[in-house]
Amino acid sequence: MTSDLSLSETRARIKAQFEGHDTAQHGEKWDQLWKDKVTPWDNESPNPALIDILNEREDLVSKKADGSRKKALVAGCGKGYDVLLLSAMGYDAYGLDISQTGLQGAKDTEKEKDGKGLYEPKDGIEKGKVTWIAGDFFKDDFLTIVEGEKRFDLIYDYTFGCALPPVLRPAWSKRYHELLSPEGRLICLEFPSTKSPSIGGPPWAMPPRIYEGHLSRPGEVLPYTETCELEVEKLGAPHQNGLQRTAHFHPKRTNRGGYDSDGKITDWVSVWTH
Repeated sequence: MTSDLSLSETRARIKAQFEGHDTAQHGEKWDQLWKDKVTPWDNESPNPALIDILNEREDLVSKKADGSRKKALVAGCGKGYDVLLLSAMGYDAYGLDISQTGLQGAKDTEKEKDGKGLYEPKDGIEKGKVTWIAGDFFKDDFLTIVEGEKRFDLIYDYTFGCALPPVLRPAWSKRYHELLSPEGRLICLEFPSTKSPSIGGPPWAMPPRIYEGHLSRPGEVLPYTETCELEVEKLGAPHQNGLQRTAHFHPKRTNRGGYDSDGKITDWVSVWTH
């Protein structure tokens, strides 16, 4: 994050970066923010909630019946902290980002931190391979680099869904449905859950009802008001083949942006399967 901008100025700068621009231009807009070091989403570490899930909640992540190595995907990986953590936990981990500048930051992070501290594999765990991919989440091009089956056993979403304008949410949910392996798990760290939708974004307001509405109805265009409120009462039944939520809870700890002024955690963790 730049040191010469206040938090309010940073938020205004990010919002102005995308306002009035077609979504096809958003990739270059994100890259420019990385170049200008306007990156308030970069916490320089994996979210503590993900650390705790991987270390303490094996019941939430799938195991491969044949014992083979699992693949993980982090879309919008930025500087790659989550990817390196997943690798240390034994996953072949893929970090995808549309920004070449952000991805170079991930490669620099790997050189500096891989195998050290948080990223040191525990006894008995064989470190997974790390692969960085510059590409568009919504296109299949990046999958040519993925080894083996082009689906993932674990997908992690944090500050990615909320970076996308609401118009892309049907495609976002459909894409996760396509990329998640039959026995895989999609782990969403739901943020920001208490922001008013009328404020706009990014980050766009993403309370639990947004995740539940879209992920259980992948690809469907859902009804919203003019102020970006999801009209839950107008939703039809979830799709028969939609993703199903198997867990939903507040994490024990999270990044600083996931607390309210009283110190209460406002982030949620949701886990999804086919």
